[in-house]
Amino acid sequence: MTQTSSAGTVKTVPSSSTGSGAGPAFALALLAPVIAEVLSGATRISFIFALIPEIMVWGCGALIIREVVRRRHLPWTSMLLMGLGLSIAEEFVIQQTSLAPLPWLSGHIYGRALGVNWLYFLFMLGYESVWVVLVPVHLTEMIFWQRREKPWLRTRGLIISSAVFILGSFMAWFAWVKRARPMVFHVPPYNPPLLTVMLGVAAIVVLVTIALRLRESSVGSATKSPNPWVVGLVTLACGLSWYVLLGFVFTPNFRLRALPFWIPMLAGVAWAFAAFTLFRLWSSSAGWNDSHRYAAIFAAILVCMTAGFLGSSLWPRMDVIGKWILDIIAVILLAELGRVQRRRTVATAPAFGSGGN
Repeated sequence: MTQTSSAGTVKTVPSSSTGSGAGPAFALALLAPVIAEVLSGATRISFIFALIPEIMVWGCGALIIREVVRRRHLPWTSMLLMGLGLSIAEEFVIQQTSLAPLPWLSGHIYGRALGVNWLYFLFMLGYESVWVVLVPVHLTEMIFWQRREKPWLRTRGLIISSAVFILGSFMAWFAWVKRARPMVFHVPPYNPPLLTVMLGVAAIVVLVTIALRLRESSVGSATKSPNPWVVGLVTLACGLSWYVLLGFVFTPNFRLRALPFWIPMLAGVAWAFAAFTLFRLWSSSAGWNDSHRYAAIFAAILVCMTAGFLGSSLWPRMDVIGKWILDIIAVILLAELGRVQRRRTVATAPAFGSGGN
């Protein structure tokens, strides 16, 4: 089979690229929760059973977003907006973690106002949209590079994925709200105001509507793309700095006692906007390719693996050892992917936002 690249050259693409998308779809459904939950240490070996509903929610959620974006030929910014919508669904509707008082903290929760854990919510907006959606999608598309622009599901598969997502959402809500909070953390039941939940749903509708209206730009930026090492180092800096928000929430000695929470809140929003603007500029620049995408993906995964050790001194030994083993395996596999990517001479259209929208 032949295909015309974005540079206008006709290249031969293996016939396997037109085959079934079941492999990539299953890979993404697994990678989304593995990267965001397991490698980060949020889901540890001692309760790895939680990976099942996480695959149903995070995996199917990321897969559905990816399918909509690729079917409608939307830019990566649309994927990011839908990822923000998925995060709001998790934080306001499914597990409601950003609405209920955090069970890990007693007494006053820094950053909580009007029934919302604002700093925690801001961190999760960035984390879940990037590490649950953007990073796993682009990693999977780099692994299955022949099918990166094509849909992986037929209509029936999309319907099944949506049904699994809904079922998994109910399971996650019941397990956390009705079981874990009262039985494990021994906190009283919390029913968030209906208005707050509905505002979250309205925000999801707005984000998805905007995402569906965006289109890829046919005009690339005249800016020259940076060295992939620069992309990787900047990704590390941006990602690790994002965890400062959790420091404000969970570590009392980390913050100045008199510092109003809206100051780190605004700083976090500004930091996120600056990072988004920079990567949007880079990804539309001349020469942006798989080497840059790989550097960003590898660095982002290193961020969640490294930051995931925060608080590990309180974990059972089995969990610490298990995380080390899984992280080492992940680094080895990512290094092998990098080797394959460098040797690959055939590439199709960019996967990490060559459009510029």
